[in-house]
Amino acid sequence: MRSKHNTYAIKYYTMIDVEFNKNEDALKQLCFRLNAKLDKIKLGGGEKKLASHRAKGKLTARERIDYLRDEDSNFLEIAALAGDGMYEEYGGCPSGGVVTGIGYVAGRQCMIVANDATVKAGAWFPITGKKNLRAQEIAMENHLPIIYLVDSAGIFLPMQDEIFADKEHFGRIFRNNAQMSAQGIVQVAAIMGSCVAGGAYLPIMSDEALIVEGTGSVFLAGSYLVKSAIGEQVDNETLGGAKTHCEISGVTDNKYPDDKACLDAVRNIFDKMGAQQPANFNRATPKPPKKDPNEIYGIIPSDATKPYNMRELIERIVDDSDFEEYKKDYGKTILCGHARIDGWAVGIVANQRTILKSGKGEMQMGGVIYSDSADKAARFIMTCNQKRIPLLFLHDVTGFMVGSRSEHGGIIKDGAKMVSAMANSVVPKFSIVVGNSYGAGNYAMCGKAYDPRLIFAYPNAKIAVMSGAAAAKTLLQIRVASLKAQGKTIEPEEENELLEEISRNYEAQTSPYYAASRIWVDGIIDPMDTRKAISMGIEAANHRPITERYNVGAIQT
Repeated sequence: MRSKHNTYAIKYYTMIDVEFNKNEDALKQLCFRLNAKLDKIKLGGGEKKLASHRAKGKLTARERIDYLRDEDSNFLEIAALAGDGMYEEYGGCPSGGVVTGIGYVAGRQCMIVANDATVKAGAWFPITGKKNLRAQEIAMENHLPIIYLVDSAGIFLPMQDEIFADKEHFGRIFRNNAQMSAQGIVQVAAIMGSCVAGGAYLPIMSDEALIVEGTGSVFLAGSYLVKSAIGEQVDNETLGGAKTHCEISGVTDNKYPDDKACLDAVRNIFDKMGAQQPANFNRATPKPPKKDPNEIYGIIPSDATKPYNMRELIERIVDDSDFEEYKKDYGKTILCGHARIDGWAVGIVANQRTILKSGKGEMQMGGVIYSDSADKAARFIMTCNQKRIPLLFLHDVTGFMVGSRSEHGGIIKDGAKMVSAMANSVVPKFSIVVGNSYGAGNYAMCGKAYDPRLIFAYPNAKIAVMSGAAAAKTLLQIRVASLKAQGKTIEPEEENELLEEISRNYEAQTSPYYAASRIWVDGIIDPMDTRKAISMGIEAANHRPITERYNVGAIQT
């Protein structure tokens, strides 16, 4: 006969299993949708454009990268979803018309930037400029050598006012070229197609410039514009082809008969480069997690308001599932601790979404940063800087605690301590948006504004100033008040319709795809790729020694 206790136990664990399976199905479906979208994006301008490109004897952007990088090596693509859902009036701009990522060439980690000429002939949209600048920023932050595979028609003229003249526009690329060379960051350019007007400066301001015969060309003005401007009749090959620039002008260094020969030459350059002084971050022999990483799918709730234990997720990311907590019994809505990821030592700062009880029997909402949590995180960040341990932030935060009790307790000051410690941190910082990332919580947990070396989101992530439900009600109140001020009345039915419309629009903006298309995050990843992304990120950061002094005086205790 089954005991009453066993009956309860069976019901409890059955309920847990059902919830786990529901979460697993939901997140795996989101990952399936992500992969389907990425597969479509990888087609660039579409099958016809790819076929036309290959008919010219050229490899596509992705084929060039695959040929160039070491066989069976990892490639961490950056901003694959840039431009997603944007520029529809111009036919879209898949992946921003350029493929960027961290890869390995001749055993050396580097940044690779390849124009996709199947997308508007590789023309630069505003998001293309932003993506190129992000790739250069990552190279500069980590002292990574950078390879440009150039095949671009230059600025997309219909949108020139949004890409040409401002500080973070097209010209910033060449400023970065100059600064990287001055800092000793090697830049190699392979001119594999058009390279026109201002865009001609990018490869020529690189340290070495190679060119493909017959398809590569470099000139400030093409033959049509030359005829229009000065009346000279000249073909593009004579004007700026491989023979001209390798034998007459000396603008390029060497010419090659086809794409593969040119890419082989790039590999040979990298094969002979000397090593840089490392930052010497601590790395032990990598170990897989003891707990099954696939269980992450079932741990993260399909309902973003439900609690879960972040420790369970961390133990499926870190080596040997070993997480050494810092101040475990204090400031419980943030978890801090040391671990290893693929052998690299890391300090982890993670939001805890479990609903907690204090010693006084009081409840604390999960995902909210309280004063004690902020204080704990600030101190932990300082210790990681002292020990030269890179930091990993796992976001699932709804913001800082509000209300009179929190305000009287100095939540703003405590939050400022955490933000100051994080902002002044000199060790590399990495961020993964696991769930919610709202308001000042996004800032405190090292959102994009605080220079994470890399920042990725899971497919279920949400990034916004506040949750959709809270924002929609606030926006509705503003809209209704505006209508009343105009002497208009609104019926309850109309109000509900208005709320639904506002909610739909706002929810669309909280989507990780909205963030990734605008490069607020470097991409959306399957949770199974977390270890790879962080390990490659720390390896990249290890190329640049830490020389800055950490300002411990910034934190007032």
